[in-house]
Amino acid sequence: MAQYLPCFKAYDIRGIVPDEINPEIAYRIGRAFADEIQPDSVCLGYDIRLSGPGIAEGLSNGLRDAGVNVIDLGMIGTEMVYFATAFYGYGGGIMITASHNPPQYNGMKIVKADSRPVSGDSGLFDIERRVHEQKWERTGAGTYEKRDVYADFVQHLLSFADVAKMKPLKVLANPGNGAAGVAMEALLPHIPVKVEKMWFEPDGHFPHGVPNPILLEAQAPVTERMVGKCYDFGVAWDGDYDRCFFFDENGVFIEGYYMVGILAQAFLAIDPDQAIVYDVRLTWNTEEIIKRLGGRPVMSKSGHSFIKERMRAEDAVYGGEMSAHHYFKKNWYCDSGMIPFMLLCGLMSATDKTLGQLVAEMIAAYPCSGEINTTVKSVPDKIEELSQLYPGGIRSTIDGLSVAYDDWRFNLRGSNTEPLLRLNVESRGDMELMKAKTEELLAHIRS
Repeated sequence: MAQYLPCFKAYDIRGIVPDEINPEIAYRIGRAFADEIQPDSVCLGYDIRLSGPGIAEGLSNGLRDAGVNVIDLGMIGTEMVYFATAFYGYGGGIMITASHNPPQYNGMKIVKADSRPVSGDSGLFDIERRVHEQKWERTGAGTYEKRDVYADFVQHLLSFADVAKMKPLKVLANPGNGAAGVAMEALLPHIPVKVEKMWFEPDGHFPHGVPNPILLEAQAPVTERMVGKCYDFGVAWDGDYDRCFFFDENGVFIEGYYMVGILAQAFLAIDPDQAIVYDVRLTWNTEEIIKRLGGRPVMSKSGHSFIKERMRAEDAVYGGEMSAHHYFKKNWYCDSGMIPFMLLCGLMSATDKTLGQLVAEMIAAYPCSGEINTTVKSVPDKIEELSQLYPGGIRSTIDGLSVAYDDWRFNLRGSNTEPLLRLNVESRGDMELMKAKTEELLAHIRS
């Protein structure tokens, strides 16, 4: 497929404003989406980025000129577009966001009816071609209305936990001046959790930097605020809050890998006869938990469209990626940053263990490196080189290269958008072995 516009990526649309994405390009995307997907109605939302309202207006005009009825949800999170599209039965949904990219970026995440993803392998590149050619098929005069969906969205969130059994946990919550603060303000009156608010005000100027809690510099302020304050746990979100990140009672950041295990436990404790989908990067801890509790482990290629597709095929109750994307059958197989918060509040209320205690056994049993990125000249060449250097083992090419030996394993995979090689290493209960093998592999990668 030819690349016509640099803002079209494998999973979404993302580019620099105004050079790569602007209201005029957004208008064309609206026309192209209408021609390719043929929806009768589309809901739109945008996060806190300053360019969001202008891009939304261009997109809305394009859709309405193609005869599509537009429902403007205002400033929300990505998961609220997924929710509204499926819950109200709209023909599609478009969220205007660049997630954790720098302030000069914006973009779009697109779904069709029932919140099924539109990505490179399901129509996004066809939309790109139509944007380039500008040969519009549909014309009309679609309607426009604004809709506040927060009340219905909050009721949806409350369905994931027994609020009557929820304890008054003390939680530090940090939306990082992103859109999650607005959703939390709507949710908090309905739950007994005592939340200390940190950087709750939505602010597209990003006064504390772009919210991306996977970065050490974004984690540090949360950890500093938590130390010695007797919180039950901490939580932080990225700008459009489709990802959430947790800290234990001591302010220690919890790798997303172990949170997949925690959430898998939460579902399997209710009904063990369930499939759980997880990504290929780190697997042993998740597989052990699922098998021990009687569930069915299902490995998938990383990436939201692959996870969602596999979950639908397997009728899985939950899917998790170590990148802190968590997907739920009761959420139309879409990812959410608010549902994990609700589930953890319920789980913490039902157990006498702290979050640190819940993950300590996992970390000891399966220590991991976390994802380490390295810029390389050629991702395929470097993967082939490492494949030759590490023969034997149980090998998989589902997503990059995975090699599992008796007591340690690794996964190498390339970025979809940059010349980056991503490395993940884990071992069976041997921290020193994991560290040694990580250093060994990085030496080869960076040679």
